[in-house]
Amino acid sequence: MTDLTYWTSVESPLGPLLLTARHDATLTSLSVPGQKGGRTVQDGWRNDPGPFRSAAEQLAAYFAGELKEFRLPLRSHGTDFRERVWAALDSVPYGATTTYGEIAARVGASRMAVRAVGGAIGANPLLIVRPCHRVIGADGSLTGYAGGLERKVRLLALEGSLQEPSRASV
Repeated sequence: MTDLTYWTSVESPLGPLLLTARHDATLTSLSVPGQKGGRTVQDGWRNDPGPFRSAAEQLAAYFAGELKEFRLPLRSHGTDFRERVWAALDSVPYGATTTYGEIAARVGASRMAVRAVGGAIGANPLLIVRPCHRVIGADGSLTGYAGGLERKVRLLALEGSLQEPSRASV
């Protein structure tokens, strides 16, 4: 059955991660608990950790600070605009950050389209492996993250692109 969705849960420092994949182990989503727009297990999905072995290993290595680039087959569905924005996210390297305006420029969108870029980034179905956490405000502020700002801070700190903020600044 080729349209069957497989799922598993993987423990992480950010809480349990819900992963979904196609029959061929192509990762289709990665969600965190309480994520805005995140996926939840649906009737008819098959709970099977088998298709996720490589993803689980790579996520463990990433959280251990041993992996800087995921090498996983990914598949997401979005409008042409969202797909262009997501492809731009894929090009932001580990340990670096970029801005919404810079992403807009990369996809050929006008400065007026920064909100649309933010919406596309917020709709990213593949948190962590497609690094939307690396996008910050033009003034360096840590703007929204569908997985929650605390998780964004933890991911950026893990990658060395942000020092853990002091309690006074949180």
